[in-house]
Amino acid sequence: MADIQSPLGKTYIAGNHGNSAAGIGVTLRERKNLSIIQVTAWADTIPTVLTAIGSATGLVLQNKPGLGRVAGEKSVFGFAPGRYFVVGATPDLESRLRSAISLELGTIVDLTHGRTVIRISGSQSEWVLSKLFAIDFSEHAFPVAYGRATLHHDIHTNIQRIDDETFDLYVFRTFARSFWQTLGHAAEEVGYRVE
Repeated sequence: MADIQSPLGKTYIAGNHGNSAAGIGVTLRERKNLSIIQVTAWADTIPTVLTAIGSATGLVLQNKPGLGRVAGEKSVFGFAPGRYFVVGATPDLESRLRSAISLELGTIVDLTHGRTVIRISGSQSEWVLSKLFAIDFSEHAFPVAYGRATLHHDIHTNIQRIDDETFDLYVFRTFARSFWQTLGHAAEEVGYRVE
């Protein structure tokens, strides 16, 4: 895992923005130096692949749509039947998964250079995200560690809830700058901090 230059460029401006006079509603930051691996299991190998992901990462998953796990800087979540994002701050994540999952079980694709991860956290994070995506962000409908695949116009986004007030958004690097600006505009109303 090499240190990858951020696609956000000059749009990543640290500090407070928007209507921050009444306080900061959300904090935005880019998560860097992560390995992002997509694992796809064949239909009849899902339980075996989930066990293999668990042995490679220590994050055990049940075979339920959207279910995930979070532990510090590593996480895993399902976003479609038999499809999982496995994320960690370790450069050997892909090789560990390849050692645990053979081609007879499924496929492994390294998306590290193709995705940007944006973290939004704060008391107004659900409100801000609800402006952009037509899904229910309440904790009842979107529990901690669960993942979703969705769109904002033509920008595909994988989303994982990290805790009560925090979400990680995985967007294609080619759309990251545009999406970052859109997210900032959506957060202006509640005030936001870029860290």
